[in-house]
Amino acid sequence: MLKYLDEYRDADAVKKLSEHIRKITTRDWTIMEICGGQTHSIIKYGIDELLPQKISLIHGPGCPVCVTPVELIDKAITIASQKDVIFCSFGDMLRVPGSKSDLFTVKANGSDVRTVYSPMDAVKIARANPSKQVVFFAIGFETTAPGNAMAVYQAAKENLKNFSVLVAHVLVPPAIKAILSSPQNRVQGFLAAGHVCTVMGWEEYEPIAEHFRVPIVVTGFEPVDIMQGIAMCIEQLEKGIAKVDNQYSRSVRREGNPHAREMIYRVFEVVDRKWRGIGTIPKSGLALKKEFRNFDAEIRFGVSAITGSESNECIAGQILQGAKRPSECPAFGKSCTPEHPLGAPMVSAEGACSAYYRYRFLTANKDK
Repeated sequence: MLKYLDEYRDADAVKKLSEHIRKITTRDWTIMEICGGQTHSIIKYGIDELLPQKISLIHGPGCPVCVTPVELIDKAITIASQKDVIFCSFGDMLRVPGSKSDLFTVKANGSDVRTVYSPMDAVKIARANPSKQVVFFAIGFETTAPGNAMAVYQAAKENLKNFSVLVAHVLVPPAIKAILSSPQNRVQGFLAAGHVCTVMGWEEYEPIAEHFRVPIVVTGFEPVDIMQGIAMCIEQLEKGIAKVDNQYSRSVRREGNPHAREMIYRVFEVVDRKWRGIGTIPKSGLALKKEFRNFDAEIRFGVSAITGSESNECIAGQILQGAKRPSECPAFGKSCTPEHPLGAPMVSAEGACSAYYRYRFLTANKDK
C-alpha cells in the first residue's frame, strides 16, 4: 500500500497502469464512475485520454449538489427569505439555480444566509441565537448523512426548538440499479465512490453486481486510484467476472463504519426521492424518522407543496445519467457558464459540467 499523497499522483505509476490496461483490453467496454470527485480527477489529469479507445468512461449522478431537485432549492429560497431565519448551507449550494433565483441572490438581497463547514456549526448558531430560526440545508449522499444525523440528534438532546434541517439526502445503490434497469443503459462496469463506501461498506453492492452481472470496483480519487480501479474493472470484464472489488482498501472495509451507519438509521429512514433531471427513484433517499419530525424544516415552514421547473435549455438529466457529455450540451460555455449557470452541474465543485468547463473549455479557448 502506498503511504503518501504524491505516490498516488506519480506519473510513472499512472503510465505503467495505462500500459497494463492497453495490454489486457481486447474489446469495447463502457465504465461509469459514480462520484463527481472522480470525474474531476479524470478530467483534470486527462485520465480518459490515457486509456485505449476501446474504453469509454461516462460520468454518473454522483454529485449531491447536482441531483438536488429544483423544488428543494425553491423551498430553501422560500425559507431563507423569511424574517428571523438564519439559513445555513455548504458554499456550493448558494449558486445552484432554482426556478427563478438562487440562495446567493437571496443573501445579496439582505437575508441571513451563512456558509458553514459542518452541520454542527449550524447547531452552534442555533444555541447562540435563540430568537432566530436556524435551518441547515442537509444535502449529500451517505457520506454526509452521519454528520447531519448527529446534528439533529444533538439538537433533540438539547431540545433546541429553533433548529431544523431541510433534508435532501440521496443514496447511491438505488441510483445504480435505476441506471442498469434503463432500456438505454450502456454501462458495463462501475467505479463506486470510495468515500460513500467508507461509511456504508460495499455489502449492499454485492446483490447488484450479481443480479445485473456488472463488476463494481470501490475506487479512490487520485490518478493512481482511478487507473487501478479501471484496470481492476477491465480485468473482470475481460474474464467475464461480475463481483465487487475494493481498490480503496486504505479507507474502505466491507462493513463500512458501523457507528456511522447506526447514527444514520437512528435519525433517518429510507424513502422515495426525486433527483434533479432524472425523476423519482424508489427508496433512494433519506427523511427524518417520525420521532425527529419536529426538526423537519419543510413541515415547520409549510413549504412541502412547493414545486419547481427546470430550465428548458439544461440537459443536466442526460449528463447525470451518462447519456451525454457536458460538451454535447448546446448551452455549454455559451448561455451556461459558472457565472451564469443554467443547471447545478455547472456550479458544483463535483459537477461534470464544471470539470469540463474548468479543465477543457477554458484551456481550449484561452488563446482565442
